[in-house]
Amino acid sequence: MLILAYVNNCDVGLALEGFERAGDYGFRLSVLSCNPLLNLVVKEGKFRAVEVLYKEMIRRRIELNLISFNIVINGFCKAGKLQKASDVVEDMKVWGIEPSVITYNTLIDGYCKKGRTGKMFKADALLKEMVANKISPNEVTYSILIDGFCKDGSVSAAVRIFKEMQAQQFTPCVVAYNALINGHCRDGEIDKALVLRDEMVVSGLQPDLVTFNALINGLCKKSMLKEAKELFDCIAKEGLYANVISFNTLIDAYCKAGELEEAIKLRSRMLDQMVIPNVSTYNCLIDGYSKKGNPETASKLLDEMKYKGLSPNVVTYNIRVDALCNKGRSRDAVKLLDEMIDAGLRPSHTTYNIVMDGYCREGNLRAALNVRRRMETQGLRPNTVTYNVLLKGLCEKGKLEDANTYLNQMLEKGLIPNKVTYDIVREGMMEKGFVPDIDGHIYTSSVST
Repeated sequence: MLILAYVNNCDVGLALEGFERAGDYGFRLSVLSCNPLLNLVVKEGKFRAVEVLYKEMIRRRIELNLISFNIVINGFCKAGKLQKASDVVEDMKVWGIEPSVITYNTLIDGYCKKGRTGKMFKADALLKEMVANKISPNEVTYSILIDGFCKDGSVSAAVRIFKEMQAQQFTPCVVAYNALINGHCRDGEIDKALVLRDEMVVSGLQPDLVTFNALINGLCKKSMLKEAKELFDCIAKEGLYANVISFNTLIDAYCKAGELEEAIKLRSRMLDQMVIPNVSTYNCLIDGYSKKGNPETASKLLDEMKYKGLSPNVVTYNIRVDALCNKGRSRDAVKLLDEMIDAGLRPSHTTYNIVMDGYCREGNLRAALNVRRRMETQGLRPNTVTYNVLLKGLCEKGKLEDANTYLNQMLEKGLIPNKVTYDIVREGMMEKGFVPDIDGHIYTSSVST
């Protein structure tokens, strides 16, 4: 009872101490006392304690039930320890407890959110295993998979699951529709997304703010700003309140289109509606004014951002670095790298690649290569973009042999050339009569296709 009292007060420390003391004094706890403790430990994110508790419950021969196992599996999934979660499912079977739909949903959700390469193959395999074990998937199962496939970039697989869900006589919920709508929007398939929105309404479901934000983002990506603004205005008409994501999406689109007056109007409207601009809001505006050749306003926005207690992030610095490099001031951009580190931020691949590109455009290859070395000392390996920047710089300087060396180095490191790489090699090397020697790597055929 004492453990339950601590759990009810959300005092995980004392509750764990009570569990430990009970073992020391030989008191036999029931699963009804231990399950709430397990649940609290998972809720508090103390995942190491979950494993210790689980093993100790087994050691003390406490009769675990389905709820116990599901809580432990949930804890391991949230910690990203998916193999251990799968092992617990096997433990269940040894104890003679059959996994439930909740067990499988938890494990599938874990793979969708925390899995690595091939995670969706495993999630899909778990769905098949469920069916084989005569456990019927429910709408939560299907919604998890739809969202997982969409976030993994496999919208066609998500559509397959969506249709399977309907074939099983489940009515897709708002979450399932939103996941698929967002997936189509990310793939640039705004027409399909709008059809799904209409289908959603016909089925009696009300689009929520997530639906609107996904569609606005999809329209903005297609440069359909008029339609995006009209949809944005519909948010209030539907009794919903636009949030910072709604505003930022449209502000960013206006800034990228060079319509800075519209972006500023929208920020004013944002303040009128008591929606507080965040770092992303300011980043969009600073980037917009920087690219429009108005550094004074960009600088004022940066000062305003700091005055309001918002700290610049890596994206903010990347915008500033890019602006300086575009003005031929790469040396000043390098100083910002030091400023970033002093502010507790770690320059990203993008940061270093921008500076290298700036130096290459200025014809200062030695400085660009120094930045590359600096990047490596910070623990960042050059990526495909890094090599593209250096290859282009070397080709433009006529250093084709050096470019060939870097091309081989790139391939040896297992980096995959992209279209930009092919274009650089074709235009910068092959069209100048230089055929790259790529030491047996399959490359030339790719360029010619």
